[in-house]
Amino acid sequence: MPQLEVDGATLRYDDEGPRDGDGVPLVFIHGWTANRHRWDHQVDHFAQKRRVVRLDLRGHGESDGSGRRTVAELAGDVLAVLDHLELDRFVLVGHSMGGMIAQTLTLAHPERVERLVLVNSISRMTYSRGRGLLMAVSTKVPFKLFVAANIQRAFAPGYPREKIREYVRTSADTPREVVMTCYGAMRSFDVFDRLGEISTPTLLVHGYHDIQLPVSQMLRMAKAYPDAVVRIVDAGHELPVEKPAELTTAIDRFVTDRP
Repeated sequence: MPQLEVDGATLRYDDEGPRDGDGVPLVFIHGWTANRHRWDHQVDHFAQKRRVVRLDLRGHGESDGSGRRTVAELAGDVLAVLDHLELDRFVLVGHSMGGMIAQTLTLAHPERVERLVLVNSISRMTYSRGRGLLMAVSTKVPFKLFVAANIQRAFAPGYPREKIREYVRTSADTPREVVMTCYGAMRSFDVFDRLGEISTPTLLVHGYHDIQLPVSQMLRMAKAYPDAVVRIVDAGHELPVEKPAELTTAIDRFVTDRP
């Protein structure tokens, strides 16, 4: 597997698909405590016809390194990989924290982002009363319990329990320092007042049952985007694995301009 040393971390990534395929490359960025395999369905589909890049963020999946304290620093890691691959222009697809990273990259380098896809993501971190209480006691409970509580809430009602347990285990394998540092980075993330600067065509796909980042927050964000399309799916926060085919279809139609 290819890898890149970036500021004390080894970032592992996949670079698949034809170099002379249809359209600019797609770049997939996963969310908090996840890894690049959240995008398996999408990569399997798109890599048949265009170049696709995805990575494990530092401290996640098969990448090592300590956590980053700001979303901008996480975006710097992603940019280092894209520069290493000499990708001058691309479509960014980010889930949750990955969407925060994607927005940050777009604001910093609008000339390089052809299109932007945000999956269950927001531009300003706010919390429901329940989530706020959970976060307030996060340092008072065992780490694995904290992770389990967050991941279990991320899926829509009815999603198979055995699959949820699998994702809980994967998330709990992420080092505590990385989990909590990235959590702090998300808490301080706020680009809401700059969304009017993003003229890049943007697709916002959100799960109707998302209680982590409620759809109402996404809709407020969507109004601030100059050129945005919204798709709401019958899913929770983990849309890439709950409804992978629906997400892949939405992205495909958006990046190929099919109605």
